[in-house]
Amino acid sequence: MRHDSHGDGSFRVEQLAHCGPDCVFEAGVLVFHPENIELGTNVYIGHNAILKGYYKNKMRIGDETWIGQQAFLHSAGGIDIGARVGIAPGVRIITSFHGEAGRSVPILHSPVEFAPVVIEDDCDLGVGALVLPGVRIGQGAQIGAGAVVAEDVPAYSVAVGVPARVTRQRPE
Repeated sequence: MRHDSHGDGSFRVEQLAHCGPDCVFEAGVLVFHPENIELGTNVYIGHNAILKGYYKNKMRIGDETWIGQQAFLHSAGGIDIGARVGIAPGVRIITSFHGEAGRSVPILHSPVEFAPVVIEDDCDLGVGALVLPGVRIGQGAQIGAGAVVAEDVPAYSVAVGVPARVTRQRPE
């Protein structure tokens, strides 16, 4: 069996599909498949964050979005993050998973399935939150620290827990 490396994650800004002005990449940021990653204006990416692009589908990150230290964004199924989104340290956003091919097939060898994640403008994802494939987080929603988001979250909602559940609406 052959094991191919995905590379070391080093990149040059000009390799990105798009990088708006005033973006900050702190030390230790790793970027894979930069040709499929688009950053808006004034995006911050914290120390040791990983932007795991994929050979297909796009990762789009909107203007003035802040991505904390050690965040992991995996865009095999596509990620679309709006403007002014706060992504706290240690957040994980996943867009693919192994389907079930039956007991005779190890899960690791089952077909990979893809589902995009959309995080609309003005959202905030708390420390260590996990966003699973196929989820849409509506505008202005807040996700609590450590939450596991497996279902869509409506706009201006607060969702917490494992699995994440909407507990209230943010005030107007």
